[in-house]
Amino acid sequence: MSEETIFQTVPPVRDWPAVDLPGSDFDPVLTELMREGPVTRISLPNGEGWAWLATRHDDVRLVTNDPRFGREAVMDRQVTRLAPHFIPARGAVGFLDPPDHTRLRRSVAAAFTARGVERVRERSRAMLDELVDAMLGAGPPADLTEAVLSPFPIAVICELMGAPATDRHTLHTWTQLILSSSHGAEVSERAKNEMNAYFSDLIGLRSDSTGEDVTSLLGAAVGRQEITLEEAVGLAVLLQIGGEAVTNNSGQMFHLLLTRPELAERLRSEPEIRPRAIDELLRWIPHRNAVGLSRIALEDVEIKGVRIRAGDAVYVSYLAANRDPEIFPDPDTVDFDRSPNPHVSFGFGPHYCPGGMLARLESELLVDAVLDRVPGMKLAVAPEDVPFKKGALIRGPEALPVTW
Repeated sequence: MSEETIFQTVPPVRDWPAVDLPGSDFDPVLTELMREGPVTRISLPNGEGWAWLATRHDDVRLVTNDPRFGREAVMDRQVTRLAPHFIPARGAVGFLDPPDHTRLRRSVAAAFTARGVERVRERSRAMLDELVDAMLGAGPPADLTEAVLSPFPIAVICELMGAPATDRHTLHTWTQLILSSSHGAEVSERAKNEMNAYFSDLIGLRSDSTGEDVTSLLGAAVGRQEITLEEAVGLAVLLQIGGEAVTNNSGQMFHLLLTRPELAERLRSEPEIRPRAIDELLRWIPHRNAVGLSRIALEDVEIKGVRIRAGDAVYVSYLAANRDPEIFPDPDTVDFDRSPNPHVSFGFGPHYCPGGMLARLESELLVDAVLDRVPGMKLAVAPEDVPFKKGALIRGPEALPVTW
């Protein structure tokens, strides 16, 4: 054992209560953890023990893309975590490592390529126009979340998944119960079981399908025995739930644009910068509370002089990586001219969010529709009176009262 190992200073374990934060405020505990070092130790409100936390951009990319850190080993562990309930399904894509993870992701890859996403662009724009028409027809004031930001991503992900429009409300309700920590483990588990059963039926009916939607691709892959039905259902549930994250991200985007009208005005007057600006908004917005899923070190690994031992739990913070001043000069400023912008809002490595392209498409359509069709839109309440979700893993406004 080297002297370096013997005398290595192990950082203290910091409690991270992950309280509900107002608006788009950046978590002050995370700010302190970023200041304390590239690699720190944390204890979250649930689970057991402590875990390492990587916050620098290069370390986050290392941990998420290095096979020495695995997800599958989390299955049988009560790792310290934010969520009060932890109900991973065996075979779920989020808890697989390559090559199984690669095999499962390949089955739906076609739906999330540029061509696959373009397939739903015109239908998505038409559905969005209908929602904006209805909001304008009803007249002000309106809740932008209820009128547009919530139903639009649900409609788009259901379209991409191949779920009938009549099932949208049920799927949305299940998603909300699964994502909230305020209903208790039993309610969340029941909702997840019901969604599992739903997709099991839908995928089971499509074993000979040649359709391009996700459940048809999954059904065909099960039919060819490339993946199991259990694996297909786990992936479908993850994609369906993930599709609704756009509601929260776009809610934070519009809350920011409505409270910083100079930003909205620039996007109106310079529409050509919108794709770049949306990337900057995605970088800046704190889209979740605390951290997501951990990994387990499968062997001893050294990061920035800190020895992480085999079996240790490791988290990364994409939010912190997106504010790394070494990569993003003046990181707390929203800069629509920022280029390059290698943000990691959709993750990195094998578990990179497959819906990243789709989320960008939806964000661009939403910004175009709302800024261009409702140029006089403003908040109907004081910025501090906009209610944000409580006890949620993913951050966003509960409602966004607007007028015009």
